Amino acid sequence: MNKLILAVSYLVICSYFSNPIASAEAAKKTHHSRHHAGNHQRASWYGAEFHGKRTANGERFNMYAMTAAHKTLPLSSYAEVTNLKNHRTVIVRINDRGPFHGRRSMDLSYAAAKELGIKGVGSIQINPLSRNQTLALLSQ
Repeated sequence: MNKLILAVSYLVICSYFSNPIASAEAAKKTHHSRHHAGNHQRASWYGAEFHGKRTANGERFNMYAMTAAHKTLPLSSYAEVTNLKNHRTVIVRINDRGPFHGRRSMDLSYAAAKELGIKGVGSIQINPLSRNQTLALLSQ
């Protein structure tokens, strides 16, 4: 009986300190949070074929406005986007959802992509901004 109690205790303690499933889930969460914390991400742009169509927040897409689509950032929030190749930075308002294909994190409006110097797919850094940060940056 003592051997059985000892074996069960050993299994419980081992599973508590080295649960491979929990470790894998923790690694996924850590990678996911690092991915959205501003590290290397990919972006493309969309323009004429969507110009005038409704976005996820209900407004009409304007390819000449400084806007972007993102899968998880709140609609109507702002983000500072930096092109990692030339270090140009713009502030965009998130007004749509996407992209839904490829390994991209953001679809920029034509105007935002042009300002950043992105002609196809580019490497970017995304920094979500609070309302106060946005006002401070835009007032400069």
